Amino acid sequence: MDHKEFRVKAKELVDFMADYLENIREHRVYPGVQPGYLHKRLPTEAPQQPENWDDIFKDVQEHIMPGIVHWQSPHMHAYFPALTSYPSIMGEMLSSTLNVLCFTWASSPAGTELETIAMNWLGKLLGLPDCFLNEKNDSPGGGVIQTTASEATLVSLLAARTRALMELASLNPELQSSELLGHLICYCSDQAHSSVEKAGLIGLVRMRYIESDEKQCMRGAKLEEAILSDKAKGLVPFWVCATLGTTGSVAFDNLREIGEVCERHSAWLHVDAAYAGSAFVCPEYRHWLDGIEQADSFAFNPSKWLMVNFDCTAMWVKDSTELHRTFNVNPIYLRHENSGKAIDYMHWQIPLSRRFRALKLWFVLRNYGVVGIQKHIRESVRLAQKFEALVLADQRFEIPQARNLGMVAFRMKGDNTLTEVLLKRLNARGYIHAVPACFKGVYVIRFTVTSQRTTNQDILDDWNEIKTVASEILVDVFGSECGNIAVPKKPRITLKDTRELNATFGTSLLLANSPMSPKIVNGTHVAICDYEQVLSSCAQTFAQLKMEPKDSPEMRRRIRGIRMVGKKFSLDSCMDMVQGLMMEQSLPLCAEEREDASNGSSPGEKSISSSPVTSSNTIKQDADTNQLHIPATPSRHLRSRSVDASLSELNFDDAKITIDLKNNEVTITPTENKKFIDEKVHFSAADEKLKIGNPDFGNVQDVQAGSDEKLTIKGPGSYIKKLIQQFSENQFEDPKPESDGAISSIKDRADAICKKCLHYKGRITK
Repeated sequence: MDHKEFRVKAKELVDFMADYLENIREHRVYPGVQPGYLHKRLPTEAPQQPENWDDIFKDVQEHIMPGIVHWQSPHMHAYFPALTSYPSIMGEMLSSTLNVLCFTWASSPAGTELETIAMNWLGKLLGLPDCFLNEKNDSPGGGVIQTTASEATLVSLLAARTRALMELASLNPELQSSELLGHLICYCSDQAHSSVEKAGLIGLVRMRYIESDEKQCMRGAKLEEAILSDKAKGLVPFWVCATLGTTGSVAFDNLREIGEVCERHSAWLHVDAAYAGSAFVCPEYRHWLDGIEQADSFAFNPSKWLMVNFDCTAMWVKDSTELHRTFNVNPIYLRHENSGKAIDYMHWQIPLSRRFRALKLWFVLRNYGVVGIQKHIRESVRLAQKFEALVLADQRFEIPQARNLGMVAFRMKGDNTLTEVLLKRLNARGYIHAVPACFKGVYVIRFTVTSQRTTNQDILDDWNEIKTVASEILVDVFGSECGNIAVPKKPRITLKDTRELNATFGTSLLLANSPMSPKIVNGTHVAICDYEQVLSSCAQTFAQLKMEPKDSPEMRRRIRGIRMVGKKFSLDSCMDMVQGLMMEQSLPLCAEEREDASNGSSPGEKSISSSPVTSSNTIKQDADTNQLHIPATPSRHLRSRSVDASLSELNFDDAKITIDLKNNEVTITPTENKKFIDEKVHFSAADEKLKIGNPDFGNVQDVQAGSDEKLTIKGPGSYIKKLIQQFSENQFEDPKPESDGAISSIKDRADAICKKCLHYKGRITK
């Protein structure tokens, strides 16, 4: 392939890569192949003659892709994330093109220094202490990019072993290093990753596992007990691995307690946060880092959750001198004139050569920024919370350990076998992929949100797949989808029973899609309006609502239905009603209203018989005064959850309410033989919402109850005006005698206020 063909074919490959990631959901996440499938498809020997690129890539699509586990799929929930991103891919492409080896500063000055800068950026982003950064020439600490977290664990263990052997050798010069090595012992949690055990095997040291608590966490007291026991046997504790985000359940060891124990016994503390470390870019998750200043080394994988493609493990050490003592080799062909003036990363790792990994990390940090990375982490956690809620809502499943971050460990209730069969069938079907975990004899399925492309619908689809397979298993085993789990059925409550149990229950009027005919639905499925809150709610809405007449027969039908039913409705329905009352001009009659008018009756007259709210057309105004007389309504008492029991018999036909705009008074006069039962006025909780006593409205100073004849409420200044003004889009203006329009506008608003709210005043008995 020459450069001309490369330009064409490379661009085609980029299109293939973009199409693959864009359409990742179309691929079955887990392949349906058996071991040895590829050996049957490909030749047993390499070709003797060059092959055409198109033929090579055709084999990729026909033979390689069918055996791929699609780690970038939203339905990939196994292990932990192994994400990539477009800036990371381009960083990898550029790194492969440059193909520089960054083992010393002289071998690649830009590669070395960019790694130092990127690791300082990332360390600050996580909130690591300054002792882990390398911003000053005399700083002994710093960061390095290793290949994997397993390598970072091994590097720290070997560095700690070197330090311990040097100290023991100085105290026991007569003993060989091989003899001293047999006295060393290190520690980790029984929930630590298998790579910690492998590091102990490679390092030829004893490993002791500390039993975790009920939350799968290693605690300081247990570690202290084990160390004291081993010291009594002549062993030397030299290294402890604390895990932040265990593989089985994303549990967090108590870093503060462990650090204090390590400090007392001079043991190296390494912190493995392979998955969870990415979450520390969000301040709300950094409480798990409490005590990190006591650690000697810290590592996590940006190649997991931070969208930097594999391989890339970020590792920081407090003192790089220990790494130099362990890995320093200095042949003449690796020396350069700037040795000691800059970092030579070959002394910080096991291999000599290293790739230009800092480039893709730098690209991702710059292209996403802090805000973009934090948004990505938080969205993954939110989706895991959503899945957790779905599991908890199904009584056939349980979550034995609390969810942390983006992973949920769940299982079917009952024997472990049920969960094992569930996982095998899910993976065999191939639509989702997950792996198990086991802690303290409990077998669970790990469900990790791994892809930045995962959506709410993906979570719902995956949960439906899990429920479907679980139902099949339970039917096979127990003959029922519920298995041996007793699922109580929710009792069915009739509309009649609901009305009897809930005094404020009502129905809501909805419009059907076609043909716009009203329907009455069960009120438990709609928002019920509490009339004690309607004033404040309406006031907030009216501030943004422009009251304009609307020539809408549909709205007229809706208002007509509300007025005829005479029940409480949702706030949206009340807004239509209030808007109709507030309008200063009449709307055209709808067909039903024209029919009623032709029969010799008006819509207003019909609605009065059943509606708690009266249209502005029914208000009577005295010719010689500014008083608005509100006519009586039939004996349908309006109920409220917070109204006193003594008010439950108050009906609109018990009293006439009059508003005097000139004197700022509200007068309640009993009708017929009804009278006030107390000498004082008792206000309900609605008064607070009416702002009685609020300095902005003035205090109600004068309340007079005149010998069972009437009740007068006076507000100093403009209490009544400001009460009305809440519901007006314009500033309130005093009505002028010669301005009929001003009085008409005020009377419409006053009618709506009084009819809905002022019936809470006073207690009346028949």
